[in-house]
Amino acid sequence: MEEQRRREEFLKTQEGFRRNAFKIITKMVDWCNRTQGSKHLVDEILHSIFFLGKINKVPYSPESIIDDEEMITNLQEKYPQPFECYLTQLPRRSPFSCVMDMVVKQEKQENENHIKESLTNLINSLEENFLVSSTICVSQKSNNSVRYYGVSMSTTGPNAGNIVIAASCFSAWDNYVADAVMTYYPEKGQKGKEHKKKSYFDGTIKLPESVVCKAYSLSNGDEIPPCKSCGNLFGFPTDQKKEWPYGHCAEAESLSNLLKNEQEVKRETKQGSDTCKPENRKKARESVLDKLRAVLSTIQFNKWSQQNGQFYNPQS
Repeated sequence: MEEQRRREEFLKTQEGFRRNAFKIITKMVDWCNRTQGSKHLVDEILHSIFFLGKINKVPYSPESIIDDEEMITNLQEKYPQPFECYLTQLPRRSPFSCVMDMVVKQEKQENENHIKESLTNLINSLEENFLVSSTICVSQKSNNSVRYYGVSMSTTGPNAGNIVIAASCFSAWDNYVADAVMTYYPEKGQKGKEHKKKSYFDGTIKLPESVVCKAYSLSNGDEIPPCKSCGNLFGFPTDQKKEWPYGHCAEAESLSNLLKNEQEVKRETKQGSDTCKPENRKKARESVLDKLRAVLSTIQFNKWSQQNGQFYNPQS
């Protein structure tokens, strides 16, 4: 009896996933109808949410997330791929990154305050802990230049986080950001100790001094200083002691977008270590892939193989 009551309580705590997923999908479909060239973002977020629903502690199928028959039929007709591929392919990034791209498309890159406000309004209508990013980061080549945005991982629990961070290293992020993250991922320190750096590979980077990179809370708009992990990865000066999982923070995606688009910044960004060589990078990638396979095996997600197209490609 006690066990059943606990089970029911636990099921209730997980319902936030389903409710948030439905609200986010509905909002994205609505925005897509008003935003030219954004269909791929709905396609991608459907896959990402369905995948995370499948591996959630209480699994949710697409049908249980979208319990409106007409809506699910329309989505299946318009976006067949996510329904077919969520059991075999991994998402390249977490769902809120798609939301962010949609909002940037709508509000335009230069309107930073409008972008933050739009995301905050959406977050305030959702429940905590599920599919929601807590921070946004804005990176620029220098003050008053083009803004590049990123959000923190909108995953829940270590398994989902480990999967999406590894997938982002392989398929979404700029190679310098991926190298920096792979320097630490997935090495854990002893309990209570810092994360361990790989002894054989150091791909951490030093950005040009002119680069501006600032993170903000999406709930209240306050600026957030770089955590210790971001200091280690990207050379930011920080006195913070908190180490988030490497690759979790909004800085990774934001700086990746900056480096992909600003060739001058990329040229001036330094990977300073002698160990940052092709053969060591290959070994680091293998260790990340091994960890990814191990996590997928733990959660019985057995249909994925790196050879077979691996990461989800949304229809354009």
